[in-house]
Amino acid sequence: MTKPSIPKGTRDFGQLEMARRNYIFDTIKGVFSLYGFQQIETPAMENIGTLMGKYGEEGDKLLFRIQNSGEKASLAPEKGLRYDLTVPFARYVVQHREEISFPFKRFQIQPVWRADRPQKGRYREFYQCDVDVIGSDSLIGELELIQIVEEVYRRLGINVCLHINNRKILAGIAEVIGAPDKIVDITVAIDKLDKIGVEAVNNELRERGLSNEAVEALQPILHLSGTTAEKLGSLKSILASSEIGLKGVAEMEEVFALVESTKTASLKEECHFSIELDLCLARGLNYYTGAIFEVKALDAQIGSITGGGRYDNLTGIFGLPNVSGVGISFGADRIYDVLTELDLFPKELQSTTQVLFATFGQDELRYALGWAKELRANGIAVEVFPEPAKMKKQMSYADAKQIPWVAIVGGDEMAQNKVMLKNMTSGEQQLVDLENLNNRVLFESRD
Repeated sequence: MTKPSIPKGTRDFGQLEMARRNYIFDTIKGVFSLYGFQQIETPAMENIGTLMGKYGEEGDKLLFRIQNSGEKASLAPEKGLRYDLTVPFARYVVQHREEISFPFKRFQIQPVWRADRPQKGRYREFYQCDVDVIGSDSLIGELELIQIVEEVYRRLGINVCLHINNRKILAGIAEVIGAPDKIVDITVAIDKLDKIGVEAVNNELRERGLSNEAVEALQPILHLSGTTAEKLGSLKSILASSEIGLKGVAEMEEVFALVESTKTASLKEECHFSIELDLCLARGLNYYTGAIFEVKALDAQIGSITGGGRYDNLTGIFGLPNVSGVGISFGADRIYDVLTELDLFPKELQSTTQVLFATFGQDELRYALGWAKELRANGIAVEVFPEPAKMKKQMSYADAKQIPWVAIVGGDEMAQNKVMLKNMTSGEQQLVDLENLNNRVLFESRD
């Protein structure tokens, strides 16, 4: 008999895991909604032509192709599982452009698939939580994304640093070092700086066809330091001959000015949140044209947990040119791993059931079913143990599921139209009627 298994890079999620994942999703959804974003969904599979060529050479290699879609091969276009949610979103905007109003603000929480090598924090199937605004080139979009990142991680209790750069700055750098045609090679290589170090990046640049002179000219930029204002000031001098590079610097100056002007003292400083201009941040996706973001947890070694950026013409490839958008994606699976490692999940997620009815016989079981219906009508989550088993077994079940209350029903309790309510934390027991049981559980839940 074949031992059951699941594909590498995928996971099963039990009851506790799902409660925790829903906590993450609900937290993120709540913040998205505060900024006027509304939810959509797209299919798990797209025509392969929709996906190819949008993620760069390395991204295209990670696409999962669907070999048999149940249609005649000569008639059906090849299909693939979606690699991210941004490209399907662009396709959606073009396909439904007559039905939506611009600027269009949407969020999407669905799984994506990448044929990557599984490792810690990297899976082949994982959820993304995307938020995008398309149809406006205003940098207010970048500001709102930064504020969303800050609020999400404040609510989750994770200390983070948001790294920000601009692809126009990177294009300007490519120009001034004499390699404008190598912008993709440069961004793919320097995006790995934190992982492989400067020398390995330089070697990769040379392997990708950059001259020694170009690589040497890049070094002062890779090592640029100082405050954000100092870095931007240095870039103005370095990129003085590049129009696109200077435009990128101006955009970054405006974004940082907007962030500074909207700071408020009313937010509790429960978590650390900082923004860093990171000139080595490249994000190797070809569709980014402006600001690019990555968020890293400060107390866990897991890489980026959120990322995104500005794209000026992603919809153009589907027949709707010159529509600018900006978006960011929260990696729910990596966030889950960070919350687990740092023990930040709320303890009450351990159980959703508030009361378990434990009974001694069939008559008592039927009695408990009536009470359970009444309590559920009042919004209390109730289970009735399905058979009058030994009381030790029923109590062990309550302990295993961390159910805080057990309502014990025997002959004496039925005769008085009451139950014996046991607090599973303190061990205290009290004979109560239905109204008192209802009030006691609701009162304790609010506490």
